[in-house]
Amino acid sequence: MKIGIVGPIHEKGMKILQNEKFDIVEVNDLKSSNLQKELQDVDGIVLRTAHLSNDVLKNCSNLKIVSRHGVGYDNVDINFLSQRKIALAVTGTANAISVAEHVMAFFLHLSKNINLSDSLTRKGQFEEKSRLPDFYELYQKNVLIFGFGRIGQAVAKRCHGFEMNVYVFDPFVEEKFISSMGCQQISKDEGLKISDYISMHLPLNEKTKNFIGINEFQTMKPNCILVNTARGGVVDEQSLYEALVKKQIAGAGLDVFEQEPPQNNHPLFSLPNALLTPHNAALTLECRIRMAVESCENITFFLNNKEALNSANIINQNLIS
Repeated sequence: MKIGIVGPIHEKGMKILQNEKFDIVEVNDLKSSNLQKELQDVDGIVLRTAHLSNDVLKNCSNLKIVSRHGVGYDNVDINFLSQRKIALAVTGTANAISVAEHVMAFFLHLSKNINLSDSLTRKGQFEEKSRLPDFYELYQKNVLIFGFGRIGQAVAKRCHGFEMNVYVFDPFVEEKFISSMGCQQISKDEGLKISDYISMHLPLNEKTKNFIGINEFQTMKPNCILVNTARGGVVDEQSLYEALVKKQIAGAGLDVFEQEPPQNNHPLFSLPNALLTPHNAALTLECRIRMAVESCENITFFLNNKEALNSANIINQNLIS
């Protein structure tokens, strides 16, 4: 059988496919025309961040499974896959730790004004530290987590380590479970009003597009710090820019953008209270290994019909029942 690898993955994942004697096609030219040519006869696809359009998919006559190197799948049409009885898998357990640590790094960097302190020290202005703006502890602050899947839960655990008060908005998770994790369930509006920190962990869909916009920013506290490591579209970036300029909130950390890569003149690039990273929260070495291994295991387990198939990773479950 033939497997297409769309985008580079760690060699430990590749070895899993090689041990199965699969014919492997590595595709790094991500133009649609090239994807159609290279993937037309593959049985499985390991997909990183490239968009796999329906034009490409309908040309894949042998395709049985697409395995995402990550947890999001907005770069592929799940309904189209299901119609064609093609399974879609994710690496459900791979990236929670790395992303959660990235969230805490955003919280700490923005709360402590690390960049300003570093700059002052490098400029030989050590004794002028009193002119730095106020910076804050995380201790006993309120953090609101939107979305309480694996990553949201991992963030909650780390916030508890800083003795923060953790609130959760997720209508799909029972209050009993949220309470069992030492967190409190709260409504969106109430959570926005009391939060010192907000961390976004929602999928991007019609209901969550611009989930945080002008009205939400008007509700937030002026000391609030918003972090988005989920998908760019869940936060309206123009409204975020205006909120930061007007000091409606204190700061924001973004690992994801509505358009990736963002334009070179993106308005947020000019703001000192915005901390930005290139969608790499999940790209620690440890996480890259886990995602490569798990995405390739999903392929091999599914194609070989092994009992070890991690069915929790299959998104369109009806195809494996």
